[in-house]
Amino acid sequence: MLQTESIPCPFCGQTFELEIDLSAGTQTFVTDCEVCCRPMEVRVTCELGQISDLTVSGAG
Repeated sequence: MLQTESIPCPFCGQTFELEIDLSAGTQTFVTDCEVCCRPMEVRVTCELGQISDLTVSGAG
């Protein structure tokens, strides 16, 4: 099950959409900002088919 979340880039501040797999439980991955292309680390905790925690920080 996928859910779309709006996340802000920690570098340029622009917000963009990111699909989160709710069935994956706790996950950490790196993705690039769609605007400034800098890498950011996304940490997501999913419980009972919902996002219980989502943090975005600069990778590296």
